Amino acid sequence: MRRIYIIPNIITAFSLASGLFVIFKVNMIEPGMGTYKSLLTSSFLLLFAAFADWVDGAIARVMHAESEFGFLFDSLSDAVTFGVAPSVLMLKSLSLEQGTLLSFLAMIGAMVFSICGILRLVRFNVTMAAIKKLPKHRAKKFRHFIGLPIPAAALAVVGTNLLFAYPLFEEWAGLNKMMQTIIMTAVTLVLGYFMVSRFKFPSAKALHFRVPSFQLVFITVILAFFFLYGILYYFPITLAAVTWLYILIGWCIVIIRLIAGKKSKTLADFEPYHDD
Repeated sequence: MRRIYIIPNIITAFSLASGLFVIFKVNMIEPGMGTYKSLLTSSFLLLFAAFADWVDGAIARVMHAESEFGFLFDSLSDAVTFGVAPSVLMLKSLSLEQGTLLSFLAMIGAMVFSICGILRLVRFNVTMAAIKKLPKHRAKKFRHFIGLPIPAAALAVVGTNLLFAYPLFEEWAGLNKMMQTIIMTAVTLVLGYFMVSRFKFPSAKALHFRVPSFQLVFITVILAFFFLYGILYYFPITLAAVTWLYILIGWCIVIIRLIAGKKSKTLADFEPYHDD
């Protein structure tokens, strides 16, 4: 292995360590003890892991340090950090009595989410392996995500879970354990389906703005200010809002494209993917 490969793999290792830390840490906490504090810490770690997952791939491409080892290592890390950790965190925070219908529903939702996340990663690996075997002129360049990205799905589950434990939200909503369990189960099932679906979700690679540079910079600074303020003072609300906003945008694009039909040029790039 060349020395240049070490940097992206170290970042991937950090992401994996974050996921493992969340899994081991929450299993050492007694049910009902420090739920919000442990959820808050775990959410921060998984958010950093999602950022690291984005950075390691970008660095590998810029440094031309992509390798088979790094590709598989990144995929396995994502399976643990974004496929398993959110499900474990959800089940632990709900603290349901074993053998009840609610505990069974929550377990089914958690299992479906983890399995769908891993299946999405496997499909991605198989697709990329097939593309690499094709000549360069025939290789497809994907500008959008096929299926909901697993980091986004994981942050949506964790963000929703953290929001339910947030003291301000508890005072306002007052959801009981049954409603929380039903909602979290529905969330994991829906997100699990969209992870393995063929619908396309927006990627940063496809972002193009037809506005003057000054206006773009100004808008970016304003949005960054509100985002950082929300992260510092209203982290649970900000995390849930940002992740669900991305997912809702993806769903709206899917619905618009399905209504427009194949013959229409409206959002043609978001036509559901089909294997050739």
